[in-house]
Order: sequence, then structure tokens, then C-alpha cells
Amino acid sequence: MNPAEHNELVAVADAAGVRSITLNNPAARNALSGPMMAALCGAFRAAARDPSVRVVVLAANGPAFCAGHDLKEIRANPGAAFHEALMAGCVDLMMAIVRCPKPVIARVHATATAAGCQLVASCDLAVAAREAKFATPGVNIGLFCSTPMVALSRNLSNKHAMEMLLCGEMIDADTAWRMGLLNRVVAADELDATVEHLARTIAGKSSHTLAIGKEAFYAQREMGLEDAYRYAAGVMVANLQAEDAKEGIGAFIEKRPPCWVDR
Repeated sequence: MNPAEHNELVAVADAAGVRSITLNNPAARNALSGPMMAALCGAFRAAARDPSVRVVVLAANGPAFCAGHDLKEIRANPGAAFHEALMAGCVDLMMAIVRCPKPVIARVHATATAAGCQLVASCDLAVAAREAKFATPGVNIGLFCSTPMVALSRNLSNKHAMEMLLCGEMIDADTAWRMGLLNRVVAADELDATVEHLARTIAGKSSHTLAIGKEAFYAQREMGLEDAYRYAAGVMVANLQAEDAKEGIGAFIEKRPPCWVDR
């Protein structure tokens, strides 16, 4: 990959429509400090605007994927105003991932805890090395993982989410997969190839169709059953008018590969 951007906290690189956004503060275990969250949020918003980006991979450098919020930063800034701004930044980051029209894949090579686990759960897909571990351990230090709870409760069953939140214990990657946090668990030496295959498979689809589908998925999830069906039906009608849908249907009927125009 040729680097497109690099700073002390986040590295960004592009390759054939796949943008890698990499947490790059290994000395702090990639903790989500205010500056780290601002850098990540900016990177995701830039990816959302860039028509050359079809898929985003969220990765990390160093011995940990992400240790969650920076507790040293929090202790050094005890005022409520700072905490409010920090949590607002956390919300902005997670919503930037969800609202990014490009599918986001978490590449988890090592431990992800607290808001780091939330980061994984907020991505559309997640692939982890078998050595990776996960936890929401805030309860162990008197600080319930309330914002990670939002992402966990929308990925895991209620019982599994509550077990992680109430016990604060570390779970291995296979357990995280069984609970629904991960799509795949692979050997460490297979992680890059697995993520690349997944990213390339998705990048080969119509980006217009992917954007429609991702937005609709998260919107309908918050609705009642009938409202969700009516909303999804409207999305389907609009999608059918798109050039890529017409091209895809024609290609299927004519038994040829589609030629996407991304609109």
C-alpha cells in the first residue's frame, strides 16, 4: 500500500479502492484520547467523501488493538466539562463509522477493551486473530461501560452483552465470535489475507448499492416491524430506479459480468 496520509496518531493508506485507517499510538496501547478520536473521526469523514474509496479497513499498530479511553487523560482532567466533551467526541466517532457510506471492516490483531471493544462493535464487519481478546472492564474500576453498551447491545444478545458488561472479564476471540461480536476468527498469519479477501469482495460491488444498503440497515433496525418493512419497501423502490440496479439485473439475465457506474 502507498501511504496517503500519516500522523503520530492515525495512519491512512489506499490500495485499489480499499482505505486502511490505522490507530498508530502503540506506546499508549492506541487509547482513545481526545486527539486520537478527533483524528479517527476526521479520517472516517474523509473516507466517506472520497469517491475512490469503496471499503474501509480499521486496523491498529502495536501490542494492542485499542485499550479504550485514556484513563490518564481522564484523571488529569477531572472536570465535568472535559468529560462531556470527551464523550461527545466518542459519540461523534462511533456515528462517523456507522454513517460512513462505505462498509467498514475491523481488523483486530490483539486486545480490544472498553471503548476499544465498542470500536470493533461499531464497525460493519470484524475479523480477528485467534490471539485477540475482548472485554468491557469498566465495572472493575467503578465506571460502567455505558457507551460501549450501546454498540454491544446492538450486536450481541442481551444476555451476552450484559455478561460482558456486568462481569468485566476478558473473553477470547472464539467466545467473541460465538457471542456475535466477530464475523471470523483466523490464525494470526491468515488475518491480512482474510481481511483483504473480504474487502476486495465487497469493493467489487456497486458503491451506490452498498451505500443504500448500509444506511437502510441501520435505519430499519431502530423501527418497529411494520414500519421497518414499509421503510425497506420504499428503499427497494428507489434502488430499483438506480442505474446500477438496472445494469445488474440486465447482466444477470444476460449472463455477463455487470459494469457498475456507481449511481
